[in-house]
Amino acid sequence: MRVPLPAAMITMSSLPPSVAISAVQLFRAAIIAALLVVLGGCSMLRLGYSQADALAFRWIDGYVDLDDAQSLKVREGLHAWFAWHRRTQLDAYADLLLRVDAEVRNDTTGDRICGWWSEARDRFDVALGQAAPVVADVAMMLKPAQLENVQRRYAKSNQEFRDEYLQPDPQRRAREAVKRTAARAETLYDDLDETQRAQIARWLRESPFDARVAFEERQHRQQDTLQLLRHLSGGQVDADAALAEVRAWASRIDRSPREPYRRYAERLVQANCRLAADIHNATRPAQREEASKRLRGWASELRAIAADGRG
Repeated sequence: MRVPLPAAMITMSSLPPSVAISAVQLFRAAIIAALLVVLGGCSMLRLGYSQADALAFRWIDGYVDLDDAQSLKVREGLHAWFAWHRRTQLDAYADLLLRVDAEVRNDTTGDRICGWWSEARDRFDVALGQAAPVVADVAMMLKPAQLENVQRRYAKSNQEFRDEYLQPDPQRRAREAVKRTAARAETLYDDLDETQRAQIARWLRESPFDARVAFEERQHRQQDTLQLLRHLSGGQVDADAALAEVRAWASRIDRSPREPYRRYAERLVQANCRLAADIHNATRPAQREEASKRLRGWASELRAIAADGRG
């Protein structure tokens, strides 16, 4: 290949979530759920996708504690978004997986990985844009107590982040990073051997990733999100202005307004592309055959889901 897309995305997803999570990310949850279904594919992919809107709803409700009117709006929005996603996106995902499959037996490069990653991110942005109007509508319905719920959930998720990425023992922190990265790679390639895991450990030691930098950015984005929610939930913003603010917020999520962090993130993306390429290039022929089998299986399942949506 020159690069297996799922390997690239799986490896990139091993980075900690520095993007803030809140009610205004209504459909980002749905998009993430959909992508996880795609990347975690197996014979259960079709069943998993059919349940993704319900899972996304429960995730959102866990952050906000939606009332009846909000729940109806969110459920309707999720249903419409997934119907659009099945109808317009899944065949393109299948095409992409099959293009990757055509190359999966060959070595790859970091540049090639980044090219596939960029294409996947473009599709993500399209999907988020499709959701923006309903995201704005729901944000305008939020109540002060619900914003407090979001803030409390932020505090909990930040502690979870510390527990997972900022362990005091550096050796434990390194072991956990290897474990996460290897598990994601095994989603595509099946079991890695000890030599491959040792290679991952060596490559990760050279990574520019800094959990403290990621955590600081995470907190900035959470405060930005809460500020937006408070502004939109006050009932003083009309629908057009709210939509514009949500789109601007989404742009800040995708590209931090803080120049030092943008430079850091660019270095990190390049490093993770190289890591994904190194992981792929270290796989054995049998592992690449397994990757090909899974890619073709996922593509077939996606075609079937898309056909369900048109039926």
